[in-house]
Amino acid sequence: MDPVKRWFVAHQEIRWTYSELKMRSDAFASGLLALGLEPGDRVGIWAPNCAEWTIAQFATAKAGLILVNINPAYRLSELEHVLRAVGCRALITAARFKASDYIAMIRELAPELGNGSDELQSSRLPELRHVISIGAGSYAGCLAFDRVLDRGKQLGSQRLNSVAAAIQMDDAVNIQFTSGTTGLPKGATLSHRNLINNAFFVGEATGIEPGSRVCIPVPLYHCFGMVMGNLGCVTHAATMVYPSESFDSLKTLETVEAERCDVLYGGTHHVHCPTEPP
Repeated sequence: MDPVKRWFVAHQEIRWTYSELKMRSDAFASGLLALGLEPGDRVGIWAPNCAEWTIAQFATAKAGLILVNINPAYRLSELEHVLRAVGCRALITAARFKASDYIAMIRELAPELGNGSDELQSSRLPELRHVISIGAGSYAGCLAFDRVLDRGKQLGSQRLNSVAAAIQMDDAVNIQFTSGTTGLPKGATLSHRNLINNAFFVGEATGIEPGSRVCIPVPLYHCFGMVMGNLGCVTHAATMVYPSESFDSLKTLETVEAERCDVLYGGTHHVHCPTEPP
C-alpha cells in the first residue's frame, strides 16, 4: 500500500507524505546550520503560503532557531522594523508577491546585498547575514532555497540531531508580531510548548481526527495557519491542504471539493464539511 499523502499544496502541485516533508525539513535545517546559524538565532520568513514556508517552519524548530513571521503585506518601514527589532540573522523571502517586489525592497534596505561577500554586511540591518530566496530565479547576493536544502542533504543530519537533542520545550521557537494598529508591531515570543499545546487542544476542540483533511486558506504567517493549521494537523495525523498562496474563495471551494476536505478554516471560525451528501 502506498504511504498516505498528508500534505497537498494545490498551486505548487505538491503532494507529499509526512516522511517526505520531514526529509526536506531536516535537510533544510542542516543547510541553515551550515551557514553558521546557531540555536537561538532569528530567521525571518516573508512569503505567502507555499511549501517552502512549512519546510522552514519545521526546519527552524528542529535546528533550535527562532522563526520570525513577517506579514506578506508589510511595506518597507514595517519590514525594517521587524528585522531590526529582533535582529534577524537570516531572511527567507519570496521574490515577489502580488504588486510587491520583495527583492527590490530588501535591496533598498540593504544596498550592500550582492557586493561579492559570502555574507551580507549591511549598515542599516547590521545583524542580517543571509537572504535566502524562494523560487527558481537567481538574485545577486541571495542564496537559493533549494541550494541550502541540497547542501543540507549532502552534509547529513549528524550535527542537526545533536542540536535537536538539546532543545527544551520552553525554548523560544517563534516570534509573531501584532497588527500594529495603535503603533509599531510588537513581537510576541512563543515556545515549543506554547505552539504544540495550542495546536493540539484547538484540534481537539474543533474535532480534527486522524484522517481528517483540513483545508487551510488562512495565512501561514499567522498562528491560525502555522499553528492551528499545520501543527493542528500534525498532532492529529490529519492532512494539510493549501488551496492557494493567498485567500481565493473560488480556489478554496474547488479544492475542498476536489480533495474531499472535511474541515475548512476561514475567518475566525472553522467549518466541518460532510464527506458525503445528505
